[in-house]
Amino acid sequence: MKKTNAARLLDTLSIPYELCAYDVDPDDLTAISVARKINLPAEQVFKTLVTVTNDGEHLFAVIPGDAELDLKKLAVAAGARKAELASLKEVEPLTGYIRGGVTVLAARKPFRAFADETIELFDIISISAGLRGLQLILTPADYLRATAATLADLTKAMHP
Repeated sequence: MKKTNAARLLDTLSIPYELCAYDVDPDDLTAISVARKINLPAEQVFKTLVTVTNDGEHLFAVIPGDAELDLKKLAVAAGARKAELASLKEVEPLTGYIRGGVTVLAARKPFRAFADETIELFDIISISAGLRGLQLILTPADYLRATAATLADLTKAMHP
């Protein structure tokens, strides 16, 4: 299995992790689908979203796979007036990663990261390894140490 930059970064920090490969369905890149494929509950599979504030600052928002990002809560946590999702065409140039493979770890630019506070509820979490079809499994504490993410309440209830 090919090591990604994200995995190499964890190696340099001496952070233990497990790589977990899964089959990619380009038509379904949802974290819920990934969770099913790697046999973890969706709330333990964290997705990384790229956002931009009204001041033009880009931020990472890391939230559970079964939740929706509350942009107002993110803006408050970041000390901004408002935040919105970055456009899809911006994501790869900004992070070096494609949709379905975005991670804070070893991203092209070190944007501030905010992780939903529920991340601390679990023994292990799964995040993208920087490649579609590959997840990193690690402890929330190690993830927070590697990313220096700020904990905040970032989600709103999903509408079925």
